Amino acid sequence: MRVKDEQVIEVVRYETRHKTAWDAFVAGSKNGTFLLYRDYLEYHADRFQDHSLLFYRKGRLLALLPANQQGEAIYSHGGVTYGGIVSDSTMKVALMLEVFEALCRYFALQGAKKLFYKAIPHIYHRLPAEEDLYALFRFNARLYRRDIGSTIELQQAPGYARTRKWQIAKASGMNLQLGQSGDYENFMKVQQQLLQEKYGSCPVHTAAELRQLAQRFPKNIKLFTATEAGVIQAGIIIYETTEVAHCQYIATTARGRAIYALDALVHYLLHTVYPHKKYFDFGKSTEQEGRELNEGLIWNKESFGGRGIVQDFYELQL
Repeated sequence: MRVKDEQVIEVVRYETRHKTAWDAFVAGSKNGTFLLYRDYLEYHADRFQDHSLLFYRKGRLLALLPANQQGEAIYSHGGVTYGGIVSDSTMKVALMLEVFEALCRYFALQGAKKLFYKAIPHIYHRLPAEEDLYALFRFNARLYRRDIGSTIELQQAPGYARTRKWQIAKASGMNLQLGQSGDYENFMKVQQQLLQEKYGSCPVHTAAELRQLAQRFPKNIKLFTATEAGVIQAGIIIYETTEVAHCQYIATTARGRAIYALDALVHYLLHTVYPHKKYFDFGKSTEQEGRELNEGLIWNKESFGGRGIVQDFYELQL
């Protein structure tokens, strides 16, 4: 389906035939990551009714919006952590306002009432890319959620807290093996047990899904573990992008906590695996749409040198 607006921006709903153009645009964009490639967006296609958009002017692709529809609501995109407008280095503020005008008109014509928009945090931008935040303001979008996480800027890291230094020193005396692993099944068992004990919840991904995704994106999705006598005592699944090494899952066993296995593993990642990255991101420490801060969790991240980065969520009436 195509809708051409009065500002000569053509809005095209994504179809399979657009996959090559979509992925190529994400690869060359200033704020897209592998999470926004179609192979990632569609690994759980059965859970989401895709309603992604491509924006053209005079035949040239200007921007993308990864999105799904649920009833009269549009989400950008419900299956990934972030997913606002993807644009390239030619995107400017006036053009972004036209893109938003076109997308609002398009979705309104489709009978949608609201757009729930997840902004892409600036640490993932390869070039400044916050034109969409200004457009959201201009179109009277409401900020309804703000999560805060902890990120280390690796070239200007504040350093470890005293307690963290002591724990890393203690871990160095343990017989731990640190490195990359393919044992997603046993790691996810540790993750699931931890989430059940702490929050009564389950991981978003299954071990099979993570293995499938890691096979699709071997340069981006990696599991690192701290093992003792061949048994996983701590592990972190890293989602690696151009600028960021992001901790998608972090888990440790009771034994791992006793021997500071996770401390050793994070130290290893920071100083051996990812010292060349711009950012090391631990992820969010908030619940209840950002209104509840898990102070113990965020202290752990801050004790490694993490400092606050927010992700904003907006509701736009269509």
